[in-house]
Amino acid sequence: MLKTSSQVEPVCMCVVFYYRTKDSMYHALTYATILEMQAMMTFDPHHILAAGNTMKEAQLLQKHHRRSVKVTFELLLLLRVSFSEELHAEVCYAECLLQRAALTFLQDENMISFIKGGIKVRNSYQTYKELHTVLQSPGYTHGDNHGHFEGGVKLGIGAFNLMISMLPTRTLKLLEFVGFSGNKEFGLQQLQEGSAESTFRSFLCNMLLLCYHTFMSFILGNVLKHSWCCVSSQGSIFLFFAGRIEEIKGNLDAAIARFEECCEAQQQWKQFHHMCYWELMWCFTYKRHWKMAYFYADLLSKENSWSKATYAYMKGAYLSMLTADDCLTFGETAFTLFRQVPGLKQKIAGKSLPTEKFAIRKARRYLSESPIPLPAPPLEMMYIWNGYTVIGKHKDLTEDMLKTLDEAQAKLDSSPRTEFSIDDQCLLSLLKGLCLKHLGHREEAEHYFTLVLCNETQIKYDHYLVPNALLEHGLLCLEQGRHDEAIKLLESAKQNYKNYSMESRTHFRIQAALHKAKGIGENGTHVPSSP
Repeated sequence: MLKTSSQVEPVCMCVVFYYRTKDSMYHALTYATILEMQAMMTFDPHHILAAGNTMKEAQLLQKHHRRSVKVTFELLLLLRVSFSEELHAEVCYAECLLQRAALTFLQDENMISFIKGGIKVRNSYQTYKELHTVLQSPGYTHGDNHGHFEGGVKLGIGAFNLMISMLPTRTLKLLEFVGFSGNKEFGLQQLQEGSAESTFRSFLCNMLLLCYHTFMSFILGNVLKHSWCCVSSQGSIFLFFAGRIEEIKGNLDAAIARFEECCEAQQQWKQFHHMCYWELMWCFTYKRHWKMAYFYADLLSKENSWSKATYAYMKGAYLSMLTADDCLTFGETAFTLFRQVPGLKQKIAGKSLPTEKFAIRKARRYLSESPIPLPAPPLEMMYIWNGYTVIGKHKDLTEDMLKTLDEAQAKLDSSPRTEFSIDDQCLLSLLKGLCLKHLGHREEAEHYFTLVLCNETQIKYDHYLVPNALLEHGLLCLEQGRHDEAIKLLESAKQNYKNYSMESRTHFRIQAALHKAKGIGENGTHVPSSP
């Protein structure tokens, strides 16, 4: 009996490509790419080393087919010289360089490794630019023989333009100084063209587009594009993205079903299961099913090594929403879990994860002999991951979350005043404002956002609340057509606050909101206001 696409195990794919890695550039690159995907999902040093060595072997094969003399492709085009094999070798080589750079950043944390990785990235970028020039040359002939080559160039140019355009303004200016540039619209266009063609890179173009639309855009506050509302494939990867799309649309039960299907579709790569566990955790958080959310956070803490600190924090956050009797069945308490968080800190590519840093800062109040409980930790972390956009699509979910916040408010009001009281009050005000905004109670929402700003000077620890309150207030004004007021609030959030938790994420959202308020498209061009 033949297996469907959803049943084919990744390990079988590896075997298929492995047997031709010694004589085929594309088989060698594909096999190395599969190993790199595994390494990126596991962060296992053995997987990283194996992927790196395989990528080196692929590059050695490509070198045999690359240009042996330093003659530009433009000159070869002018001379009408056939160099199809060299073109394919060159685009494969550029792709290998980029993937090896990513592995270099993961493998070592010292400055030499970062310099080596940076050189690989620059060389890859320059090669893609040169190959894109070839595609635009009058002498180049488009055809079936060059399909995989053209797809490779579109993948590389699209990925670079998209990634570079999303960097913070200061970093972008520095990269432009050394020769990099990025245009988001152009990058998306290249990836869309690459995904529409039947080439070796179509799958990777699709993957990048799905990652952008279902993760980066969502986390940074943008709306899911309508063209990505359907995923038809039954493969495990696309089942995952189908679940993610349903989740963003607010169809939580459908999302849960898709993620469960994804886990059942294949058993070889448990990392796909971990991705689903993370999303399932959030789906049950949105539904306020704290025990089920804890269940998936616990599975992640036991099986996945991405961020043990974040997983421990989320477990503690969910248990903090339950009664003491309910917690007995789990064999651990919020108090013990929060105290573990700082000791679980780790670095990836020489950097601490922003979410992990946030969790450690929040958990520090539990290190004292008489800890002060956090008011509603799952609801706060929900905001960091832009979860209120999901529940905001359902009145009942939003109203239920508002009730939970009211209960936290009542508990805070009845507790003795502490050094955290103002911070906790401002947090609850921000989250209440979000719920009220989604329920259509805009004046009340504005009152709560303003309340955070009024207490700015008394906030001791959670300084991120003020720029985020300005951001949400600005977005609220933007919804009401108060553009000038929105721009003023957003500019204040952008210019007047620095060195707070999750700053980059907030800045991305502010920048997107400012573009919208000023009528600027994603590519930097002016967009006329709607009548």
